[in-house]
Amino acid sequence: MKRSNAANVAFIYLRLSNEDQREGESGSITNQRKILEDYCGKNNIAIAREFADDDWSGGNFNRPGFQTMIKALKADARVNMVITKDLSRLGRDMSESSYYAERYFPEHGIRYIAVYDNFDSEEENLLAPFQFAINDVYLRDSSKKVKTALHAMMDRGEYCFRAPYGYKKDPKDNHRLLPNEETAPVVRQIFDMAAQGCSAWAIAETLSREGVYPPLKYRVYEIEGMRSGNAEGVSDRWNNTTVRRILKNPVYLGHTMLGKSRKVSPKSEVKRFVPQEEWRITLNTHEPLVSQETFDRASRFLGKRRQDYEKHEHVRRSIFGGIVYCACCGAAMCSSGTVYNGDREKYWYLTCQNIPKRSRHQCPNGARIKYDVLQEAICEELNELINLSDEDKREITLEAMKTAGDAWMQPDRGKRISGAEQRLKAIDGLTMKIYEDMYAGLLKEENAHRMLEKYQLESAALSEELSELRRSQQTADEAKAAYDEFFALTERFTDIEKLTPEILTTFIDRIEVEPKVYPPGVKVYARSRIPYKQTIHIYYKFIGERPETICS
Repeated sequence: MKRSNAANVAFIYLRLSNEDQREGESGSITNQRKILEDYCGKNNIAIAREFADDDWSGGNFNRPGFQTMIKALKADARVNMVITKDLSRLGRDMSESSYYAERYFPEHGIRYIAVYDNFDSEEENLLAPFQFAINDVYLRDSSKKVKTALHAMMDRGEYCFRAPYGYKKDPKDNHRLLPNEETAPVVRQIFDMAAQGCSAWAIAETLSREGVYPPLKYRVYEIEGMRSGNAEGVSDRWNNTTVRRILKNPVYLGHTMLGKSRKVSPKSEVKRFVPQEEWRITLNTHEPLVSQETFDRASRFLGKRRQDYEKHEHVRRSIFGGIVYCACCGAAMCSSGTVYNGDREKYWYLTCQNIPKRSRHQCPNGARIKYDVLQEAICEELNELINLSDEDKREITLEAMKTAGDAWMQPDRGKRISGAEQRLKAIDGLTMKIYEDMYAGLLKEENAHRMLEKYQLESAALSEELSELRRSQQTADEAKAAYDEFFALTERFTDIEKLTPEILTTFIDRIEVEPKVYPPGVKVYARSRIPYKQTIHIYYKFIGERPETICS
């Protein structure tokens, strides 16, 4: 896109995180806005639009405000500038901040200015690498301090996250929970109904019928005050999963249970669950909403219908529960069929639960498959994987690694990574030597600037190459680890004659069944023997979907 240079038109970007709030009012969104408005006014720059991310870490570049700004820059050719208060407002991740400030914006015809750091992408910025590095160190140090503080608070039983449904934060102590006058009665109602033998589904239907806001909608409407925009996609209905989650949560007994997950790194938003023995559990930290007796009775009735169901041998029990879904609408597929001439198994199907007319959400083309056909297809696929030779497994793993990261195939990748790291270290040393010689009067300033620019360009190119090599290595190594773990599972079996729930859950996360496809122009009727094709998508543990399976 060719940008207009007739006038200076800018987007201003503001960001504030929890850690940045330590700066007080000087670092606030309001103060950042005033600083940038004053700067633009003095320099005859027109502000086309403002973008802000409040309470977002500088290590995360998937911020909604920032990403919206990037999309707006692509759409508006009038804008030729982006301005922030300083480089840390753009971000604190060294590689990402440097990429946007020194490559992305200039390559797209956008001038980037960080007012307080005297950074201008159209000027020489000799100190920029050090400024980016300092911001990165601040990010890591802040993350460490926050983590230490959070752990100390968890050990003291202080509630340091959003209040769970049924509670609110104490206005006098933000780390203490108090019963929420509006939602605590709903929690008590849920436990009372469960203790009387009501199923999670019946409780969810009752609450929906009574017009009670489910937890997410209550938070969006009543706490965050978002009555439009994000609120449009929030469901009005309760579901049995939400009810079960409440019934299993010991927070309603007055106990605090924190630290069940943690971020994989300071710069990542991905969280991983931690072992239960590492959770921070503190008893009797706040007022309970239910008694231990009610909690235990509700837990005892939870799942009682399934237990009663399984007592009766004449009832067909599907081994695919919670695994098989309709590829058309995503709904679970349930047992269906009839008994014909005394034969039950022959007419046993799995059918999309949204096919019946009584379904709340009608599926336009719901899937239906014979139970024994699905069993046979899955069994055949698993046996094929189990009986692969070591050579076949190696080739499949290599192909997956190649797909995950093409650069892994380079035999000199390790040598290139090591060489790039050594050269970057050498450039850092040479850069410091140039500064020392310049300040000591041993090197003319213009020669120093020329040498520094040369090393800066080389450093940027090496950093990008190193990032690509590491990324390809990581994705390839992850693919290899996943396939190694999956094939380790196959070593536990020699041949599968009959599928069991244990075998299914060992190998498979999810199965999606597509509707049958008949020859064009053929009329289909009940119990017809017309040839058809039906696609099954199997998503395996660790490795995801393999080539689709076709039944006929």
